[in-house]
Amino acid sequence: MTKIAICAPATPITRDHAAAFEQLIAAEFPGVSATFHEQCFARAGHFAGDDLTRLSALLDCANDPGFDAVWFARGGYGSNRIAEAAVAQMNPAARQKTYIGFSDCGYLLGALYRARIGQCAHGSMPISAGSDTGREALRRVLRWLGGDNSGLEPSIDGTVPTAAFNLITLAMLAKTPAMPDLTGHVVMVEEVSEHLYAIDRMFFALAGSLPRIAGLRLGAVTDVPENYVEFGQSAPEIARYWCDRLGVPYLGRAEIGHTDANKVVPFGLAGPARRA
Repeated sequence: MTKIAICAPATPITRDHAAAFEQLIAAEFPGVSATFHEQCFARAGHFAGDDLTRLSALLDCANDPGFDAVWFARGGYGSNRIAEAAVAQMNPAARQKTYIGFSDCGYLLGALYRARIGQCAHGSMPISAGSDTGREALRRVLRWLGGDNSGLEPSIDGTVPTAAFNLITLAMLAKTPAMPDLTGHVVMVEEVSEHLYAIDRMFFALAGSLPRIAGLRLGAVTDVPENYVEFGQSAPEIARYWCDRLGVPYLGRAEIGHTDANKVVPFGLAGPARRA
């Protein structure tokens, strides 16, 4: 039995979201149990509870030896506010777990990966259970937790370490105490709801952090707002421009992003999910 704890380090979900996820588990994954921390439904302005509430819930889940994995309920904004404090208070049980999320929760994944705590993985989150296509994205993660690598991002071959981030999350992580060492990694980035000039600016912000990587892949760039003037380069052209400028191999596209086609990307060398 794979036992999963679910908390919301950034923004809340509803009980309907939780029920939809629990129905998927019950119908298709009898070897999995999922426990939603009550904090997932808390609200304090934008956040799923204040910083201390979110931090305490994450530590409850991570430090409990009864769980094999911690799955972040959704993104939004806020996990950066608790990431360093969480890592500093994690116990030996936390170091044996798998941690899953993406988007804003990349702050936590980055901090955990830097501290070599558990196994981190970019993957869709329980809030996606409300649609047919969203459920398929969750099935990829659940199958991977069970040892099936069919839902991994297709370029992953297990010979080169990988990491995947929302682009603005990675840009904000750069040069902070939570930024992991990505030397020798293939780094995959994706973005949503940002102007093309902002995407260019994010790559500029990363210019001092990316040159040591093995290569970069660009995932989906979706819901790009229309600007008053056309930027003049597409998202892939922007990525290639900065890779060329930095001397980083541009490796093409990746099947990750804020879409239901989002694939699983384990941090480091791909393998089966870690067991507590």
